[in-house]
Amino acid sequence: MLEERRTTNILLLFIVIPLVFYLLKILSFIFIPLISSMFIALLFLPLMRWLGRRNVPRVLSIFIVIALIAIGVFIGIELVQLSSKQILSSNDAFMAKAEVKINALMAYLQEEFGLDYASEGNFFTQFFEKENIGSTFDFIRKFATNILMIVFFTILWLSESINMHKVMNNTILKRKHTSIKAFMKIEKDLITFIKVKFLVSLLTGIFTGLACVFFDVSFPIFWGLFAFLINFVQMVGSFISVILLSIFAFVELDPTSTLFFFILSITGVQVVFGAILEPIFMGKSFSINVIMVLIMLMLWGYIWGIPGLIMAIPITVFMKIILEQFKGTKVIASLLSGPERSITNLK
Repeated sequence: MLEERRTTNILLLFIVIPLVFYLLKILSFIFIPLISSMFIALLFLPLMRWLGRRNVPRVLSIFIVIALIAIGVFIGIELVQLSSKQILSSNDAFMAKAEVKINALMAYLQEEFGLDYASEGNFFTQFFEKENIGSTFDFIRKFATNILMIVFFTILWLSESINMHKVMNNTILKRKHTSIKAFMKIEKDLITFIKVKFLVSLLTGIFTGLACVFFDVSFPIFWGLFAFLINFVQMVGSFISVILLSIFAFVELDPTSTLFFFILSITGVQVVFGAILEPIFMGKSFSINVIMVLIMLMLWGYIWGIPGLIMAIPITVFMKIILEQFKGTKVIASLLSGPERSITNLK
């Protein structure tokens, strides 16, 4: 009887898990802002508690947090505007130079590899035709809607209209002591992750911009901002940043040692901050297997696109901590961990 029940539970699990992921994909317009706002709220919870201990009213505390977020968004918008002005104010010399180099490169690829390429007209206009860029208005509308929903859910989390601890206690863990312990662990690890990721991304952006200034590559503010933002996409972001900036530098710099050292410099920035300092700052508190990182990036990237790539690691950390609380799922949690922790947990 017990064996039959176990088999039934396993079969149900195989049915339920794909169904859950399917619902997460279909209802992404709700879950992406909800999960994003949860991580933002977790980041500001220590500040909320600190203000609460000083008898600051909760409503005022929420306004302070929202003001801090608004200031951060304002600074980001100002940087975007500054980089946009820098790009728009540039003369046509760069575009002409880029046209000549890229046409020559594409002609070579066409001759050697049979790549289909229309040489008539401007190269860049081939990427900005109406049928290729889609509706800009629709993109802006969706983006604005997501931002408003994130702000709304963040306020709910901070005001404890949605209480994460109570939700975990009533649905998943159902044990007060265990739920408190798990919540504290989740809060500590995710706050550490977000803080370190922000700091590392900021330093990556600053030093990428400085490398552009030193080697006289155009639009250093834009490339620094791009490196900062794309670095939040774990592992993949570093490659994208180096590849795109290298292609851009190929247009501006002559293919000499200058170009080589520039590419070496921006690669070094990514290696130093992403591969060396980030793991040191993170510590071994929530080490995750590299293979599982790649799997989770592909999974959440498929389900939620770019937001999924950004949130893949925090979600994995959240899942690992929850799985560690149950004896039957500790093996799964150990698979998510690094090799050393996997051996320790299995013992």
